[in-house]
Amino acid sequence: MIKKIGFLGLGTVGRHMAANLLKAKYEMDVFDSDPEVVKEMEKLGAKGVASPKEAAAGKDLVIMIRPEKESLRPDIYGPEGLFAGIDPGTIFAGMGTTSQECTLEIAEAAADKRVMFLDAPVWGTKEHAAHGFLTILVGGDESVLSRCREAFSLIGINIIRVGEIGSGTRMKFVVNLVQAEQMQALAEGLVLGEKLGFQADKILEVLDSGGVASPLFHSKGRSIARGDFSRNLALKYVHEQLELVRSAAEKADLKLPGVECVCNLFDQADKDGRGEEDFSAVIKTLRS
Repeated sequence: MIKKIGFLGLGTVGRHMAANLLKAKYEMDVFDSDPEVVKEMEKLGAKGVASPKEAAAGKDLVIMIRPEKESLRPDIYGPEGLFAGIDPGTIFAGMGTTSQECTLEIAEAAADKRVMFLDAPVWGTKEHAAHGFLTILVGGDESVLSRCREAFSLIGINIIRVGEIGSGTRMKFVVNLVQAEQMQALAEGLVLGEKLGFQADKILEVLDSGGVASPLFHSKGRSIARGDFSRNLALKYVHEQLELVRSAAEKADLKLPGVECVCNLFDQADKDGRGEEDFSAVIKTLRS
């Protein structure tokens, strides 16, 4: 039974995941480079610790949700890193988005330490995380996953095993691409419609009525219409994830025109200084 959890990465999504686990009274040590968010978790009952090593020691389950472009290597492999403290028999769930190479390297290191690894990236926004409505895409052994389902059910409404280790990472590439392309399609449709003389609300009413209706179009379309680009899913992270998708497509010898198009748009939006805004802010780049 999972009782003690180490949690590493208290960003836009991670802090809400940790908060939901704390509400269920799990004993939890948390680590993040931002001391303010650690203090927030301490108010909810967590114990803030000084290193990934300390967060991982003596736990039943260790969760890490960090982008690959952050300083992952020292926090995993360094002298104060996760693997320096984790005990054999612990379950380690990698819930951030990383490259396939990074995921498999972590899995190999975990096996050397006799640690049970789940490749389990989450999919969703800050709002999904706050309500426990994330989707968890799991690559790994079903018996290991079964031991985590109770804890995972507090952070994700959909827990989908998609195959062996590495499968979760690869499936996340698929959903990241489709999500970003949907956002680009919505942004282009709104920009075109506005140029043709329509208000955003009317465009969205029409889109909601037919075969292209989608939850993303509905929610993001209305926040765009209000001029609300407050961060729910950071544009910079979507851009980073798209670069991983582009790399995966190249390695698979695939020519996907949409990948190049959406990567270029998010790259420009990031360069325009919109990285800290919600990923719907790509429409500002199209309007400029």
